[in-house]
Amino acid sequence: MSKLPPYATPLQRGWHYAFRFICALIFLFLIIPILIIIPLSFNAQPFFTFTPEMLRFEASGYSLDHYRDFFTDSGWQNALRNSFAIAPMATLLSVAFGTLAAIGLSSGKMPFKGTIMAVLISPMIVPLIISAAGMYFFYSRIGLQGTYWGVVLAHAALGTPFVIITVTATLVGFDRSLVRAAANLGAGPVRTFFKVQMPLILPGVVSGALFAFITSFDEVVVVLFVGSAGQKTLPWQMFTGLREQISPTILAVATILVTLSVILLTVLELLRRRSERLRGITPS
Repeated sequence: MSKLPPYATPLQRGWHYAFRFICALIFLFLIIPILIIIPLSFNAQPFFTFTPEMLRFEASGYSLDHYRDFFTDSGWQNALRNSFAIAPMATLLSVAFGTLAAIGLSSGKMPFKGTIMAVLISPMIVPLIISAAGMYFFYSRIGLQGTYWGVVLAHAALGTPFVIITVTATLVGFDRSLVRAAANLGAGPVRTFFKVQMPLILPGVVSGALFAFITSFDEVVVVLFVGSAGQKTLPWQMFTGLREQISPTILAVATILVTLSVILLTVLELLRRRSERLRGITPS
C-alpha cells in the first residue's frame, strides 16, 4: 500500500483516507452476500434463514447434513460429473483456439487486427441470452443441439476470449528476437513455439485456462439452451432446485463453488506475479 508523502496537503490526506473508505464499502457490498451464504450452508434446519440456535452459536444449530445430501444424492452427483466432464474439455479447446489466435493477432503483419479482435472477444460483450439463442438455432441446424460436444463447443466459445486477452497481454513484453534466433539455429515454427514461446507465455496461458474453466463450470444460460437432460451441469441443477424446490443443499453447493473459485483465483494471482517477474515488471 502506497504511503502519503510528508508534504501532502490536508485535502490530499482527506482524499487518501476517503478513497480507501469508499473501496472498503464497495468490497463489503460485494463480499457480504457470499459471507452470509457460507454459514447458512451449515444450518441444521431446512431453512434459508439463521435460526435462533445459529445466532446463539449453539452446536445444535449447525450441521453437515446439506453437504451430506450433496455427496450422496444421485442428481447432484450426476450434475457434478457432467460439469467435470464438460469444463476441462471446453478449457482445452479454449486454450488451443485462444493461444493460436493471440499469437496471430500479436503479429505486426496481421491485417484488420482490431476488427478481428473485436469479433473474437464478442462473446464477452454480447448479452449471454443472445449468444445462447444464436447457438441454439445454429446447433439445431447442424445436429449438435442437446449433445455433449455441442455444450463443450458452446462453452469453449465463451472461454476463448479470456484466453486471447491474457495471452495477448503476456505477448506484449515478448522479445521477438528470440523467435528469429531460434529460426536462425534451424528450429521450425512448431519447435520454436514449444521450446521458446510457450515457456515464456505459459503464465498467461494458464491464467486464461483458469478463467475459461471457471466460465464453463459456472455457466448456466447457454447450457439451458444448448444442452439436454443428459448434460445437466451443477449450475443447471442449482437453477432447477431454486425454481422447483427450495433445498438448502444449494447453499452447500454454492459454498463449495465459492471455495473452488477462491482457490483458482489465488493460483491466478500467483501466476500473474510470476509473469511480471519474468518480464521484469516487478522485482523478484
